[in-house]
Amino acid sequence: MTLQASLAGICRRLRRDWAEPGPPALAALLAALCGALEMRPKFPSLFAALHGLAPYDAASILRLTDLAALPRVLAGIGLVLMAFGLVLRARVAWVIALLLAALIAGLSWWFTRGSEPLFWCALALIVLLVAYAGRFDRSNLAASSLFALLGIGSLLLYGVLGTLWFGTGYAPQIHALPTAFYYTIETMSTVGYGDIVPRTFEARMFTVSMIVLGITVFATTLSVVMGPLVGGSIKRALEGRMQKKHRQGHFVIIGSSSLAFTLWQELHKRGVGVTVIAPADKPSPYPPEADVITGDASRNEVLAAAGVQQARAVLTLRDDDAENAFVVLAVKEFAPGVKTIAAVNDVRHLAKIRRVQPDMLFAPQLLGSDLLARTLFDEPIDKDTVSKLLFAQS
Repeated sequence: MTLQASLAGICRRLRRDWAEPGPPALAALLAALCGALEMRPKFPSLFAALHGLAPYDAASILRLTDLAALPRVLAGIGLVLMAFGLVLRARVAWVIALLLAALIAGLSWWFTRGSEPLFWCALALIVLLVAYAGRFDRSNLAASSLFALLGIGSLLLYGVLGTLWFGTGYAPQIHALPTAFYYTIETMSTVGYGDIVPRTFEARMFTVSMIVLGITVFATTLSVVMGPLVGGSIKRALEGRMQKKHRQGHFVIIGSSSLAFTLWQELHKRGVGVTVIAPADKPSPYPPEADVITGDASRNEVLAAAGVQQARAVLTLRDDDAENAFVVLAVKEFAPGVKTIAAVNDVRHLAKIRRVQPDMLFAPQLLGSDLLARTLFDEPIDKDTVSKLLFAQS
């Protein structure tokens, strides 16, 4: 029995440790693996092309076009970059990684009919991202910066290689890498000094595409990078003010048990202010509109964030009686004047929890069994009887 209990404890600990960081970390690992598998066959060609860039002429730089024009190579680079954003649980990284994985899986199936490991790796990444989509819910500046880097880098590569490809259609003609880079930046930024002018139809259409893509990419990356900063600051400021006003004369529920959730529903229906302190190691049943603080309810900073000192009552309704007793002690030490109500899940622990002196005790099993017995024997159930059973005074 001791060995079984130990194994069960280890399994619970593994599930708890996996629940929070596990899926994002595994998704990041699969994304990096898919990206590496996508780029690995092209590394010799890449190094050979880079080695031939020394003269900086069009003949050498165009050796890269066969590599850079392949969407699969750019998708592999993007997946490797997005792996960092997936670790940070960024929503933008989740969206981009899902699209790139779908692109890689589709191309791999088209060329190999799923005969290579890359297809199955991309498919596993897609399934994992879809299954745990709710875990990637953060607006992260680092992931947004990676997206901006990927977008601007791809656009620069497109502009430089395209400019060299249509180099003879410009006046003066473009045959050197530095000149192509200069013209790309000048065009994408819509500066247009007029020192280099497209003369042929192909060169003009390519220049138009660079202008349109440049405006689009720069506007998108600016909104992606600045959006989380500005929006997050405004949201935190507004939420902070609203929560400070809201957390006055409210109830504080501690726990994510079924009892805690149903009580939250009843109080919420009555329009009563409720703040929940939910543990981080268990999934939260509360909806997004609930005022939920995730953390350890025995810590003073968590109790202060929940406004315990201004609360009407604190109800600790966790599944573990020992945790309920410990939280009662923490609340009494932090806010001695606040009423504490503790749930007793096992009636055998009733006497022990009385020792921490909560203001009220709630034993659902004791209440249910006594009411059932009174019903079976047609004994009267009045308000005083229910009150005596519902709240056993300590």
